[in-house]
Amino acid sequence: SQDGVNWTSQNSPTTNILLRVTYGKGKFVAVGSRGTILTSRDTVTWTRQNSPTTNSLLGITYGNGTFIAVGGLGTILTSRDAVNWTMQNSGTRAHLDAVTYGENGVWVVVGDQDDFSSVILTSLDTITWKRRETGTRNRLRDVTYGNGIFVVVGEGGTIFTSP
Repeated sequence: SQDGVNWTSQNSPTTNILLRVTYGKGKFVAVGSRGTILTSRDTVTWTRQNSPTTNSLLGITYGNGTFIAVGGLGTILTSRDAVNWTMQNSGTRAHLDAVTYGENGVWVVVGDQDDFSSVILTSLDTITWKRRETGTRNRLRDVTYGNGIFVVVGEGGTIFTSP
């Protein structure tokens, strides 16, 4: 949609569930179940990309010249072009639901473990990830960055903030 009112259905090269989409470097990138990654420059023609994982990809963002997709079993994938993807070691088997990039050069990923403990991971280089303690067992669902602050939200009305 160009106006948010009128919508046009587009053909997809997959029947897998698509969960998130982002835009960067002149292209749209959608991710979903079974490690699905689709890219499009015009939103009409979508191309399926090779993925180094079959784990579901639950979140994606673009920042600082890099796409990052996150998902099940601690999956973190990075790419400069949205075509060639590299698996990174998150140091966890958590379900990673969302990722964002802050203008301060920090990447933040959120999710939860199978024991229902929350997970926040941070990185300055998209390769080395450090777990941050939250003190909550509520599942963390999303993260964003704006106005100089990270905001994380989750189940049970959970809100965390960090500069």
